[in-house]
Amino acid sequence: MVIAEGKTRALLALWAAVMLWASSFIVLKIAFQRFDPMVVIFGRMFIASLCFLLVFKSLRKIDYRPGDWKLLAFMGICEPGFYFVFEALALTYTDASQAGMICALLPLMVAVAARLILKDPLTRRTITGFSLAIVGAVILSSAAEATATATNPTLGNFLEFLAMICACGYMISLKKLTPRYNPWFLTMIQAFTGSLFYFPLLFLPSTELPTAFDAMGVISILYLGVFVTIGAYGMYNYGMSKIPAAQASAFINLIPVITLILGLVLLDERLNWMQYTASALVVVGVYVSQEKRAKTPAPTA
Repeated sequence: MVIAEGKTRALLALWAAVMLWASSFIVLKIAFQRFDPMVVIFGRMFIASLCFLLVFKSLRKIDYRPGDWKLLAFMGICEPGFYFVFEALALTYTDASQAGMICALLPLMVAVAARLILKDPLTRRTITGFSLAIVGAVILSSAAEATATATNPTLGNFLEFLAMICACGYMISLKKLTPRYNPWFLTMIQAFTGSLFYFPLLFLPSTELPTAFDAMGVISILYLGVFVTIGAYGMYNYGMSKIPAAQASAFINLIPVITLILGLVLLDERLNWMQYTASALVVVGVYVSQEKRAKTPAPTA
């Protein structure tokens, strides 16, 4: 009963995390229309860091081992570090809906990385699904048409793919750390690393610092910092600490569908018929990649 309840909490946390992550594509698109992307990303990391300072003492109990700093640093540099650099640039060139579809590749990328690094099994079915999803993502980008909100979708989608590589590095390193570290402590490390990573980027010649107060822009940054950076990452880190990496990463498949709906409703984004077909191919590829396995008890640690 305790195991079942623990797994239920983990699954609910993962559901909440992907809902918040999907909404972040929409909110980022809104924020980038008002502030420079580097200002937005630093702002969300800084807000999250301030919040964590209030509870820092309660998160200090960890099982640190020599050399862990390398894995902790790698996790933070992957995401939020370079991940948000690529995603910020991506959303200046492509629609939130298309960027969300590229996210469908992440669980398959995690499966491949887990096979190489964590020695998890990789079956022919997973490889077939991965291939289908890649083809769908390529068609999605090549069939994209430039619009007022997506000036260069092919470049934007490629940058989002690079962001997914960074996300893959984050998930693999996270899975190696969760047995010894509190998920919220790891989320705090990500926030602090992100603040340090992005602060120097504010002074780049290409970064345009804000010259006026924009209420919607500030609200967007607050939402991203509190609900996404703390809430989504914290709940996802918690969920991944309770169930296998493959099962947790599969929840990322929900992001494209949720983002597509939110982009349609909130931003009035539209895809052409070929892109909808390509999106379906990505979803089919992700579905094919999922192994039909017998149910096993979730780990309690």
